[in-house]
Amino acid sequence: MSSPSWDDLRILLAVHRSKSFLAAGKTLGVATSTVARRVASLEQTLGRPLVHRTNEGTELDPDLLRLVELGESVELGLDALRRDARAENVSGTVRVSVSEGFVRPTTRILALMHAKHPELSIELVCESRIADLARHEADIGIRITRSSSPALVEKSLGKARVALFAARSYVDRRLPHARISRRVAAQQDWVGFDQTLERIPHEQWMRDYGAKRFVFRSNSYAAIEEAIVSGVGIGLMSEAGGTAIEELVQLDAGEPPPSIDVFLVFHRDSKKTPRIRVVARELESQIRRALA
Repeated sequence: MSSPSWDDLRILLAVHRSKSFLAAGKTLGVATSTVARRVASLEQTLGRPLVHRTNEGTELDPDLLRLVELGESVELGLDALRRDARAENVSGTVRVSVSEGFVRPTTRILALMHAKHPELSIELVCESRIADLARHEADIGIRITRSSSPALVEKSLGKARVALFAARSYVDRRLPHARISRRVAAQQDWVGFDQTLERIPHEQWMRDYGAKRFVFRSNSYAAIEEAIVSGVGIGLMSEAGGTAIEELVQLDAGEPPPSIDVFLVFHRDSKKTPRIRVVARELESQIRRALA
């Protein structure tokens, strides 16, 4: 047995309230035949008759009033959502600060946000220096480090998985079985972040794993990705991003690198601003789903 749809329930509500198929059709702006067809569909779904015609019109079986209550609950919920949407004036500019590794997925989410709210303007700031949200240098931040400021709200979005990758050309030359171990790590060429970011956990993991010869360093995630794709050396990338690049091979390291904690951060006062609240809510929902 399938569940009744909202379209069927709203038809049933109109019949129950107006006591006739004709009046229900006028209320909903549809033909009487459409009302009758939808009621028949709902009766077939539930496997029993619902509406009875009498001399005074139509009436529902008394024991099916729970179905009417369900329809009214759904109706009230949808009305509340519509009121909230109208109340939130989603217009103006929202400035979002992200590290370079989050640029692509965040851009996709924000592009969909703009399609839903055409009057919304987005400024996506990609920067190696973390914007100071406490001083309103940005409205929302996606971070991989925690904040200590009491002025900020910080929400954990989950963990981003990372993995070791190398270009197919590098694997063919140096690692024919696409496997690496701590014993051979010191013999390989590596790609990593520069001194400004070398203390983040997955960078430390590479050195603990045995990486010694870093032949390419940068503070740019895009530069690191390009160096790995070009066959310069082995490096850590997001698992989702690396597997999407045809030229790369994910290496079997025998042990997984640590995942990266991801946080959504915004100023406490921003909760009072509808456009920031809406964008933050959508980013939280979509990124949390992607990381799960």
